Amino acid sequence: MSRPKVDLTTTLGPVTLRSPIVAASGTVGSVVDFAGAGDFSVYGAAVAKSVSSDPWQGRDTPRLSSSGEGMLNAIGIQNPGIEEWARQIGPRIGEVPVPIWGSAVGHDAEGFAEVAGGLEGAGVAAVEVNLSCPNLDDGHLFALDPTASAEVVAAVRSATDLPIGAKLSPNAVDIVEIAAAAQEAGADWVVLTNTVWGAGFDVNTRRPKLRSVVGGYSGAPVKAIAMRCVWEVAQALPGLPIVGCGGVRTGDDVVEYLLAGASAVAIGTAHFAEPRVGGRIIKQLERYMTRNGIARIDELVGAAEPW
Repeated sequence: MSRPKVDLTTTLGPVTLRSPIVAASGTVGSVVDFAGAGDFSVYGAAVAKSVSSDPWQGRDTPRLSSSGEGMLNAIGIQNPGIEEWARQIGPRIGEVPVPIWGSAVGHDAEGFAEVAGGLEGAGVAAVEVNLSCPNLDDGHLFALDPTASAEVVAAVRSATDLPIGAKLSPNAVDIVEIAAAAQEAGADWVVLTNTVWGAGFDVNTRRPKLRSVVGGYSGAPVKAIAMRCVWEVAQALPGLPIVGCGGVRTGDDVVEYLLAGASAVAIGTAHFAEPRVGGRIIKQLERYMTRNGIARIDELVGAAEPW
């Protein structure tokens, strides 16, 4: 007798996803240029690399390095600017079998808003507001300041009718305060989280692994940090949908984030080692659900058992 098929659909505010896994921004390029390497049919959405109003050159090399089980990066959000991005990528968005979310970044609220409008015009399905990338030249993160975060989200909300997700930083002193500010300003969900500040040194050359010394640290070691952020926000703001993000490599990692309160889970750094990692993770998730008699994803969301 065949086993009943589990229901992988999940909701993020106004958005319904066919699958709880999302390809994280910065790990699948523009999405359309990664389609040949990865299998997007198992994802609920895929987020393109962040884009700004004007072209950004990015940082000098070295700007990427392994560090233990994780990865350091200081790319600096190199991108061609929203006008060129829309010209190159917009006509190809329909080629990929997954909803593509754009990612907006800027030096000020007006810059974010301009990008959001351009992304909508290009045909993306949602806008992720990257409040938290640690690779800007001045080291400033909007996601460390609730007022600045709210100002950016409000500007983006006024510039587009698309659903909005705000990507926050684990470096924030009070992640709940930042999440609440983003929600009040118009974010439909929050992404928890982006990379953690980190650094590393080559013991042979004695030089920093990154030209900038400090960059974003991602990969398996940050999962517990991101999980803590998801738990705190889910407990304090139960009406705010969450995309958990950080260190996801297996189906069990996805289940953990769901139990903590996330409704969807983003896969990031794992794509560099295993471009088709999403297919394996979904199979593991389906096996877990079948084995435990779980028919729908929403049965797992926030279902952690207290001691």
